[in-house]
Amino acid sequence: MDVPLPHRAAANPTQFNIDAIAKLEHDALERRTPTERVSDVITKLVGNMGFLLAHLILISGWMLVNYHVIPGLKSFDPFPFGVLALIVSSESVFLTIFVLIRQTRMARQSERRSHLDLQVGMLSEQELTTILQMLQKLCQHMGVNVDSSKQEVQSFTETTDVHKLASELEDKLPEE
Repeated sequence: MDVPLPHRAAANPTQFNIDAIAKLEHDALERRTPTERVSDVITKLVGNMGFLLAHLILISGWMLVNYHVIPGLKSFDPFPFGVLALIVSSESVFLTIFVLIRQTRMARQSERRSHLDLQVGMLSEQELTTILQMLQKLCQHMGVNVDSSKQEVQSFTETTDVHKLASELEDKLPEE
């Protein structure tokens, strides 16, 4: 029997949040284009010590053969190793493109997370404002004296103007 969503969240909010975040991440991985999937695989393959060691061995072997250090092997790319330079520079162009594809996808995903975080923050602010307004009305109705903190509470019970806040923040942040 599947437990309804609100009951699962109330029973274990931490696990509910973990599951929700994991689902968002799985969904983001599923939305990748075929090019992004290929790019992710390639960057995983090349972004490790094994790839670095393979390159060190390959380039060292190439140089040893072409410097005539290994007897019996004929040089095929004499110094300054033009063929090796062509191969390595071509490889670097393609690897750079794959890394940029992955970084673009990750930046887009990070931007979605930021928007989600902003939305949750704005909803929390609205909920807290409503709760403070209700609490203030209850205190007034019950005759509880809250004059000492009335000014602070009053500023929090007003709805936050996000555009004004963003504009003020923009004015005070340093230029890049």
